[in-house]
Amino acid sequence: MEKNKIWIALTVILLIVIAILGYNLRNQSIAYSITKENDYNKAFYEVVEYVQNVKTYLAKTMISKSAEHGAEMLTHVWRESNLAQSYLGMLPIESQELENTEKFLNQVSEYSYSLSRKNIEGEGLTDDDINKIKELYNYCNDLSNTLNEMADELNSGTLKWEDLMKNTEGSEIAEVSTFNVVEENFHEFTGLIYDGAFSEHITSSEKKGLTGNDIDEETAKKKAEEFIGKDKVKSTQNNGYVENGNIPVYRFEITTNEDKKVGISISKKGGHVVFLNYNRDITEEKISEQDAVKKGKEYLASKGFNNMQETYYLKENGFITVNYAYKQKDVVIYPDLIKVKIALDNGEIIGLETTGYLNCHYERNIPKAKISLEDARKYLSDKAEIKSEGLAIIPTEWNTEKFCYEFKGKIEDIDFIAYINAETGEEEDILIITNTPNGTLTE
Repeated sequence: MEKNKIWIALTVILLIVIAILGYNLRNQSIAYSITKENDYNKAFYEVVEYVQNVKTYLAKTMISKSAEHGAEMLTHVWRESNLAQSYLGMLPIESQELENTEKFLNQVSEYSYSLSRKNIEGEGLTDDDINKIKELYNYCNDLSNTLNEMADELNSGTLKWEDLMKNTEGSEIAEVSTFNVVEENFHEFTGLIYDGAFSEHITSSEKKGLTGNDIDEETAKKKAEEFIGKDKVKSTQNNGYVENGNIPVYRFEITTNEDKKVGISISKKGGHVVFLNYNRDITEEKISEQDAVKKGKEYLASKGFNNMQETYYLKENGFITVNYAYKQKDVVIYPDLIKVKIALDNGEIIGLETTGYLNCHYERNIPKAKISLEDARKYLSDKAEIKSEGLAIIPTEWNTEKFCYEFKGKIEDIDFIAYINAETGEEEDILIITNTPNGTLTE
């Protein structure tokens, strides 16, 4: 009897040990699956980004006549397409299922490298070269669109990598994903492609627009209430001083008589409004984007920001964010940038950011252009259709500024903005414009 009890106890202990081991193994398996899923997601999004970059650089190559700039863009194409191939190889898809896509990226890489060498050696690109680049661009555009659709499937959970891994055992890839569409994009391919444009380059150590003496928190509080309108303020809460930002500020939360909560930041130096934000639900759109842009411009003028010109905008969730740049005479000064958020139900201003303006604004001594508009236009492809042209000052990533001719135009179905230095004739930058239902973006 005693032996039976011992065996029963040992059996129970063994079962418990087996259960614990099974539980731990199951947890380890789940953790491993999650890690692999994350790794695949990371690799896939890298592919999406690099293919988008290839598309953008191919577009820029078609616009420019500059051999130097062309060589630089084609070198970017070569590098980005190689990186796209590398990350594509990390995905759990059998090679034959993406054979055409890999072949395409490989040919883009090799062809762009050969053309970049032609530019470097001073040969220049022929019409045939440009036509082949256009063909590559079109295929790359299709690939980019399809990859974005697949990204939506991954984000929504419609598609999981474990499904694709099961698929390698025999079923058609078309049953679970858009990879079949990726391949269809290339079955005919036989061989031989929101801030605003300059928002990352508008910081300055000098803070030219940040005028005036340092103020204390109480003075900043009064300035915040004056900006909102003292007659509209019910109460003001001090939210502290932030010193380690681009511009040191005092922060406040103002409650209006209508119980709206408005966050506002006032610079320590000079007492300028740096940031304002008021979030509320917008259930319907009653005014057009054009009317909203006009209201934003009128608002800026009422706050002492004159001669501001709208440049780019982005619409989302019932409001529109517009970038306004300062205009000195007939020259658009892109570093002097202010962002305004406008509600589309009643045109109310619900957001403001003046960082670019406060960093960079001053009255410039604008030089006289040393090359003519006609000569500057010659640096662009003859196939480019120019829709508007003018003068602009643009910032660079090295915190300097360039005086340029600005050309807005179209080549094939690609909208672009090109900047040709008005003093040297050098090509400074080409931006590819994406017109979406929600606004205008650049890359």
